[in-house]
Amino acid sequence: METIRQQIIALLIDKEMDARELSQTMGIREKEVYEHLPHIARSVAAQKKKLIIKPVQCLACGYVFKDRKRFTRPGRCPRCKKSHLDEPKYRIF
Repeated sequence: METIRQQIIALLIDKEMDARELSQTMGIREKEVYEHLPHIARSVAAQKKKLIIKPVQCLACGYVFKDRKRFTRPGRCPRCKKSHLDEPKYRIF
């Protein structure tokens, strides 16, 4: 039996997913997914792999959060102040 983190790692190796997709697939809350992601990043780093975060983009003005290191979705865009943002996507390479 694999742990939740091992199952998430297996899913992210196969395809790119956001936190909502992971939570629905795993049957856990989205908040729990965000709690597991920093630990998963450290675990895969030890295996010479990397957890890649596809940056969040503002759907209103196109601003890209390219330097953001947090795994959670930002609240609003710093440029246009709207909260119509894309979800961050995760993948392991």
